[in-house]
Amino acid sequence: MKQERQHGLDGPGKPPRRGRRFGMRRLARLSLLVCVVGAFIFIAGFGLFADHIGHLSAPRDVDDADGIIVLTGGQSRIDAAVNLLKAGKGKRLLISGVNPVARADDLRIATGSEAALFDCCVDIDHAALDTIGNAEESAKWVQANAYDSIILVTNNYHMPRSLLEMQRLLPNSKVYPYPVVNTPLDNGAWLAKPDALRVLATEYAKYVGALVREVIPLPRNTGINGPAELTKASAHSD
Repeated sequence: MKQERQHGLDGPGKPPRRGRRFGMRRLARLSLLVCVVGAFIFIAGFGLFADHIGHLSAPRDVDDADGIIVLTGGQSRIDAAVNLLKAGKGKRLLISGVNPVARADDLRIATGSEAALFDCCVDIDHAALDTIGNAEESAKWVQANAYDSIILVTNNYHMPRSLLEMQRLLPNSKVYPYPVVNTPLDNGAWLAKPDALRVLATEYAKYVGALVREVIPLPRNTGINGPAELTKASAHSD
């Protein structure tokens, strides 16, 4: 007796609706699992990131370097960089990301420095608008001066991303981090400080984005091989 082929409700050759519903439920569960695991990794990563930031501090004796680079974002950063220059830790100082309306004389007065120091050994970058721009303009400056080593000065929470962007463009240069600490965040102190928690969370998200760019480079007109748009820091400029 010849057996008849059984067909699903959707017609010959098509899987039954029950099988499709099962497949969709399985896909939904898998998607949920991926989201949960991803969220756990992201939160755990943030905890490690915040703990790392909390343990960063300015080294008592940083190695001498060819140049010093400070990324603007606070007066304490510039003060620290100028002090390193005065101590002979570098030949020249680049202040990157300075507001176009800010004059060299304003920076000199704010740091309490002599005009001779700014006239001889300080360059100012007005072109950089963000951390990526800081790295691009800094790389041009390093290459123009044929420097093999630099001291990078920025705030502690900003240091991991700044180092990542700088080392991306200067793979053959030694970069010595000099993190500036304005608010102590060690021993989990950041958990009790809402403002610090917000800054850390924002910076962590940007840091993750920078890591993604290592894997999936996004197009950007860097002009890295072009000349640096720098201003020699004459203390008598208008």
